[in-house]
Amino acid sequence: MALHLVASRPDPALVTLPWGTPLEEWGPEHVVPLPRGISRHVVRIVRLRKATYAVKETSEEAAFTEYRLLRDLGRMGLPAVVPKAVVTGRTTAAGDDSEDLPAALVTEHLTFSLPYRSLFTHGGDVENVDKLIDALVVLLVRLHLADFYWGDVSLSNVLFRRAAGGFAAYLVDAETGELQPRLSAGMREHDLTVATENVFAELLDLQAGRQLDEEVPAHDVITQLSERYHALWAELTDVEEFGLDEMWRVEQRIERLNDLGFDVDELDIVTDIGGDRVQIQPKVVEAGHHFRELQALTGLYVEDAQARRLLNDLAAFTAHHDLGGEDRAVVAARWLTEVYEPITAMVPPDQRRKLTPAEFFHEVLVHRWYLSEQAGHEVDIFDCARSYVADVLPERPEDQPVEA
Repeated sequence: MALHLVASRPDPALVTLPWGTPLEEWGPEHVVPLPRGISRHVVRIVRLRKATYAVKETSEEAAFTEYRLLRDLGRMGLPAVVPKAVVTGRTTAAGDDSEDLPAALVTEHLTFSLPYRSLFTHGGDVENVDKLIDALVVLLVRLHLADFYWGDVSLSNVLFRRAAGGFAAYLVDAETGELQPRLSAGMREHDLTVATENVFAELLDLQAGRQLDEEVPAHDVITQLSERYHALWAELTDVEEFGLDEMWRVEQRIERLNDLGFDVDELDIVTDIGGDRVQIQPKVVEAGHHFRELQALTGLYVEDAQARRLLNDLAAFTAHHDLGGEDRAVVAARWLTEVYEPITAMVPPDQRRKLTPAEFFHEVLVHRWYLSEQAGHEVDIFDCARSYVADVLPERPEDQPVEA
C-alpha cells in the first residue's frame, strides 16, 4: 500500500521523514532532545526546518479519531495540541520481507511547554504540585463545559506552560475522548474519579523516584483536586436565588466569574410567580476573559493569568501617569511601547529560550516586589529588569531547548 498523508495546512517537509522506519529507530538527524511525557505509544519529537512536531505511532482508526477530535477542540477554542497530519500506508523498505508499520498522528509541538515530570527534575514540593493541580482542574472543567468526556485524565496526558507564576494546562492525548451532545453528571464524576486515581499514582511514582518530597501528602492532594473541581464547577454553573431588591448580585456573580478568568455569554434569569424572587444561572461560560481584554487593547497573545498580570501593570501605569481620563486603547499603546516592549527586549538573545516574553515580564514584576521590599521604596522597573537579567535569568533552566 502506498504512503498516504492526510493533513490540515500540510508541511511538504513531512513527506521527507523516514516513514519506512519504525519510530523508535529514528535517529538524531530527525529527533530533537525535547522532554517527552510517558506514553503507552512510541512518541518522538522531530524538527523540520523551523517547525517542531510530535509524532505518535498508533492504529489507523485511533489516529483518525484523535486527529478529528483535536481539530474539533481547536475550533471550539479549547486548550489542546494542534493536529497536523495522519500518516498511513507505512511499510518497511525491505523488499519481499517488508512489513506494515503503525499509522502515525502528527501534532504541532506546543512551544515553551513541558510534561509534568520535567518540572520535578530537581525535586519538587507541595507548592509546585498545587499549581499543577489547579491547572489540571481548570482544564478539566473547561472540557466538561464543552461536553467533552476525556476518559483518561492524568498529568501524563497534559502539557504545562508557565503562566504568571502558575501553569496553564493543555490536552495532549485525546485518544479516549468523546464529544457528547450533553455530558452527564455521571460521566463528569467518572472523569474526576479517573483523575484522582491517576494523579495519586503519578505522585507516588514521583516520590518513589525521589523527584517529589516524600512529605507531600498524596492523599490530601487528590482530595483537593476533587474539592477544587466541584467548587469551580459550582461557581460556573450553579443557580443562585435572591430577592428583587438584591439585583446587584447579578453583576456580582459576573464579576466573580471574570475574576476567575471566565466570561458569561448568556445568563438565564427567572422570576417566581409572585415576582419577588429571582433565579440566575450562567448558561454559556467562556474562558479567557483577561486574555481577550488584553488582546483587544494591545494585540498581545498570552496565557490568561499572564494577561491579568499585564492588565494590572497597565492599570498601575495609567494611575501613575494620571491617564484615567484618556482613551484606554491609546494608554495601552503607550504602555506597550514605553514599558512592555523595552522590558522584554532586554532579554539577551542566548537566554530567550528560557521564558516567553510575557512570563519574563511577570518575573520582573515579582523581582521588583522583592527589591522594593528590601529597599523600602519602589524600585524602577528597568533597574529591576537589569537586575533580573544579571542575577536570576542565567540560573533558570530552558523551557524551550530549540528555537520555535
